Amino acid sequence: MVMTKGLTTDAGDAARHARYGALPERIRFEEMTEEVEAAPDGGANSYSPEGS
Repeated sequence: MVMTKGLTTDAGDAARHARYGALPERIRFEEMTEEVEAAPDGGANSYSPEGS
């Protein structure tokens, strides 16, 4: 496959691009994660197998 300035010369590549289009934009790692504060009581109300 030879690519020149974004244009493809292969018929298979052209057919795939026509069918599926371009790849989605990349998502940065910082946008994939979310920070949440821990419980204010330090987890005192968390699950306890002995107490259930």
